[in-house]
Amino acid sequence: MLSAEDIKDFVSGGEGYNVDFKRSVPSKVRELTEEVCSFLNAAGGYLLIGVNNNNEIVGAEIDNSKRSAIQGSMGEISPMCHYDMYDVDVDGKKVWVIEVPSGKNKPYFFSGCIYLREGANSQKLTNVEEIREVFQCNERIYFDAIPLPKVNLLEQLDQNNFLEFKREAHIVSEVDDFQVLDSMRVFDDNDVAKSGGVLFFAKHPETVFFHAVVRCVLFKGTDKVYIIDDKTFGGPLLQQYNNAIEWLKGKLHVAYEIEGTGPRKEVWEIPLEVFKEAIINALAHRDYDEQGASITIEMFDDRVEITNPGTLLPVVAKNFGRKSLSRNPLIFGLFTRMHLVEHIGSGIPRMRKEMLDAGLPEPIYDTDGMFTVIFRRPFNNKTVELTALQSKVIQMVKTNPSLTMEQIGKALGIGRTSVYKIVKSLKEIGMLEHKGRKSDGEWVVKSDKDSIIGL
Repeated sequence: MLSAEDIKDFVSGGEGYNVDFKRSVPSKVRELTEEVCSFLNAAGGYLLIGVNNNNEIVGAEIDNSKRSAIQGSMGEISPMCHYDMYDVDVDGKKVWVIEVPSGKNKPYFFSGCIYLREGANSQKLTNVEEIREVFQCNERIYFDAIPLPKVNLLEQLDQNNFLEFKREAHIVSEVDDFQVLDSMRVFDDNDVAKSGGVLFFAKHPETVFFHAVVRCVLFKGTDKVYIIDDKTFGGPLLQQYNNAIEWLKGKLHVAYEIEGTGPRKEVWEIPLEVFKEAIINALAHRDYDEQGASITIEMFDDRVEITNPGTLLPVVAKNFGRKSLSRNPLIFGLFTRMHLVEHIGSGIPRMRKEMLDAGLPEPIYDTDGMFTVIFRRPFNNKTVELTALQSKVIQMVKTNPSLTMEQIGKALGIGRTSVYKIVKSLKEIGMLEHKGRKSDGEWVVKSDKDSIIGL
């Protein structure tokens, strides 16, 4: 049973994989039942009535007739399901909670349809073949829902990782650890930690799941002959994600755009957002039953490849780029709670858009055996590093475009010849241009996107 503080934490974090808000009981009660059905077919969740679309607790009243209508509608779910409905006083406002466990007899139907939780929304499946494939592939139990009685998660909890999760999920740090984890459906009915909870929060989950690591490899050239750098990252999944992103940032080229007097803007040769999306997808959707392989990030001179163990589920393969289902809804829900993903199936179109917006080829997908996404690197990867004096000149003429060579030299304490050399070098790399006469013209600072500029 949720407390008032639990509800406040959920509301502050917004809707997600295991929580949904309703301002009041909708005129069509079946809308509530559809959400309940989707929770039953996934990892369970909470439906909060009395919370508006702006994540504000406004309170709600549910009289006996409405309760009766809700109960009648829930009774149409097949097979028979269990849920709890109760009200909680939150600072004088009544919030109704429909608490739904993960169903033990999946799949659950409502009005002849199956509903599945997809991010912060529900997805309706109507095609019989599609429904059969979904639940055959998932074998009615998800890997991340399997309990691990030999693991005491509270004792093995990575506190730094857990604090980051609570911060990003907008959960106040003072809330009891067990209470937070239990509200996230990390424990089963016997308070035993599930596999997904151990992978996400334990200090060293790779001691239980030896393959649950991310390997990052930098090759020389365009083939797998000479390895320049090889790192393997274990620890909680969030830590693996952070380490992988930092490793990529240390290898990718970056440019800096300067606009006016504002802060410089990082322009990566490949947008970081596509890597964030691809790595989160790999961690959330990989086949953890696949014992012989790990997630790999391989960088070559011309491309970056991210490989996720496990083939696509049949329903996903047939609807690639348009529909997706998670092998690990608990893990996916935890990433969703941190606002690192929006909803299942959105990653493919988002990565495509990011690449095209950056003027790069759209990603290439290899689904033969394992799932691999390939990002092509730009051909021009030269890096030009500005010296301290070059940077000072740029900042000076941005502030005062009418400065003369003599004035620049005097301000920097260097001679005219040195100033001339610095200005010439900046012109050659396309950073600086002078318009008008020498006596009364102006400097124009430019951003050359064909060069990778560092300040």
